[in-house]
Amino acid sequence: MKISVLKSKIHNVKLSECRLDYEGSIEIDSSIMENAGLFPYEKVLVVNRSNGERLETYVIPGARGSGIFMLNGAAARRGAPGDTVTIMSFASCDLDEAAAFKPTILIMHKDGKLRKKKL
Repeated sequence: MKISVLKSKIHNVKLSECRLDYEGSIEIDSSIMENAGLFPYEKVLVVNRSNGERLETYVIPGARGSGIFMLNGAAARRGAPGDTVTIMSFASCDLDEAAAFKPTILIMHKDGKLRKKKL
């Protein structure tokens, strides 16, 4: 049997931009993606604390060090610049793997900088 477990989480993110004129996704600063263990085009769940919206999309790498968190395409209708969101990815594990698995969790400052990394 396999179950889904939290693999990566970026908590307390402020959206920097929302751009409708793009095919879709969430753009994240490449260095933050790497710290969180997220891969380009990986599926993520985005939960918007500011308005209660939830959406699934995929990650695209943004400029390293830019601090960018930008909803693109139709997803841009689910948030506004300044909204606080949490971004999560999940992995499928068998029960033995899941019992020992620890997700990577990044807690962000309001200015978009990494405050704490939990493993």
